Amino acid sequence: MKSIFTIKDFNVKNKRVLVRVDFNVPLDKKGNITDDKRIKAALPTINYLIKNKAMVILMSHLGRPKGEITNQLKMDKVAERLEKLLKKKVYKLDDCIGQDVEDFIDKMVDKEVVLLENLRFYKEEKENDLEFANSLADLADLYINDAFGTCHRAHASVEGITKYIPAAAGFLLQKEIEIMGSALTKPKKPFIAIMGGVKVSDKINAINNLLKKVDKLLIGGAMMFTFLKSKGIKTGKSLVEEDKLSLAKNLLKKAKGKLVLPVDTIAAAKIDKKAESRTVDIDNIPKNMIGVDIGPKTVKLYKKIISKAKTIIWNGPMGVFEISKFAKGTSEIAKILARPKAITIVGGGDSAAAIEKLKLEKKLTHVSTGGGASLEFLEGKKLPAIQALEKNYKRFK
Repeated sequence: MKSIFTIKDFNVKNKRVLVRVDFNVPLDKKGNITDDKRIKAALPTINYLIKNKAMVILMSHLGRPKGEITNQLKMDKVAERLEKLLKKKVYKLDDCIGQDVEDFIDKMVDKEVVLLENLRFYKEEKENDLEFANSLADLADLYINDAFGTCHRAHASVEGITKYIPAAAGFLLQKEIEIMGSALTKPKKPFIAIMGGVKVSDKINAINNLLKKVDKLLIGGAMMFTFLKSKGIKTGKSLVEEDKLSLAKNLLKKAKGKLVLPVDTIAAAKIDKKAESRTVDIDNIPKNMIGVDIGPKTVKLYKKIISKAKTIIWNGPMGVFEISKFAKGTSEIAKILARPKAITIVGGGDSAAAIEKLKLEKKLTHVSTGGGASLEFLEGKKLPAIQALEKNYKRFK
């Protein structure tokens, strides 16, 4: 049953359409954009609105200005990059609310594109201040949320605004909800999850939720050493959350064989590209060495399990993939995911960065644009911005 409006539910012709995008792109020290994939991800929604003769008003945050105007975090460079990608003039305004903004938008014509200034120059954005949200809503006839990466936050531009104006999901947000949602609620079996990253504590809720649904859950990354130590295995100088050992032990017991741990690891003298390293079985880690990646036997074991899967969700790298000599486990898992016979979903953050580095995005079903939002989705949580769209649908349908 339908629970939210989507962009095609609205007639956008001659309408002022306010779109929350996620243009929180990485910048170098000079303020130049180093990766524009988040801008590119919003293009289908923006181009659809232009084609259908809307007046397009875009808004986003950039960085963490903490409610203060910060020159380095102004949206000018973003507007320049968007203009090149759209091959169309983008008008960048110096504020996101106020009389000057209202006056400019009143004079807009069909197919024009405006980018507002950084939302987080106002502390009211993160505070979900309803007066600020109402000021944003007053700029437009319709609102589109296409910023999945911020949907786990109850901020004014994604939650508060939906109280005042008809609201819908853009194409990117719709894709995130549909693909990740169907994988969790009605996955094709066997259903395999792969969880990596540093801390068990960061992924505990996701692991708990996934164990109810998956056939196997494969563990990698530094978190594997907390699990291994909870079994009484000596882990050398590897990173272990000592206060989470009983939690890890309980998870293993609860998993009833679903949770699969590595059988070998790459051990290094230290986390450094010049460090001495070697492959060791998991119960033979030298006491003066650190585990930095899953080993070749584990890769082989995991490949065998993954090769039978019909649905695969991956969140978190298998090792210290930022250092190329410790990135093989992550790379090998990414390559096996790129085979065409399964639904393959990669959560945002580091695992998405690994996929991008290997140029495998097009071979996967979906690479999520939201790190924290993806993780909370996997935890089975209702995201505040999506809940807000559901309430909006009931209000305006």
